[in-house]
Amino acid sequence: MRVAIAGAGAVGRSIAGELLENGHEILLIDKAPTAISVERVPLAEWLLADACEITSLDEAALQRCNVVIAATGDDKVNLVVSLLAKTEYGVPRVVARVNNPKNEWLFNESWGVDVAVSTPRLMSALVEEAVSVGDLVRLLRFSHGDANLVELTLPPESAVTGTQVGDVVWPEDTSLVTIIRGTRVLTPNPEETLEAGDELLFVAAQAREEQLEDLLSVRREETA
Repeated sequence: MRVAIAGAGAVGRSIAGELLENGHEILLIDKAPTAISVERVPLAEWLLADACEITSLDEAALQRCNVVIAATGDDKVNLVVSLLAKTEYGVPRVVARVNNPKNEWLFNESWGVDVAVSTPRLMSALVEEAVSVGDLVRLLRFSHGDANLVELTLPPESAVTGTQVGDVVWPEDTSLVTIIRGTRVLTPNPEETLEAGDELLFVAAQAREEQLEDLLSVRREETA
């Protein structure tokens, strides 16, 4: 898979290194000569250019990329790169970094963004995830379909604790992606029994999040 990364700072280089280890073809683009540090990511291609300019993106052959990552420290630049990648070059997958949470509402399909990653939001979500049991935590927002990646640690008093996955009536537009139990990552097959302390990861429509949280965190009171 060919991936172009706009922004060769610490974030861009780190992403490049991870993707190279997984066997992908990486192009790093940055307009600042000081950011071009080939020795730091020697297996990547490097391009000294302004990723907001069509001529630069033509030189980068962006139409050959499967994924474009807008990873600069400037939200305006990331939005422009995302829009150009999607509308001018038809890149199938565009991932954009959100630096200022106040700008997060802009990072949607109107600007060509498929996945928006807000570092401040993600950090706060991870803090919440570490200390919260029974509360739904939003980890990542997907622009298409208005869906989010959400997590909930199952409390002992949950109505579904001890229930098999296939017996739970999940809300519409909700999919259980995986179950993390201790150090194990489990495929949520219908026969798997949910246990207290399980970390459940879902892709869910935003409109269904409250319903999902109610289902998982509160045990129904038995009627006499």
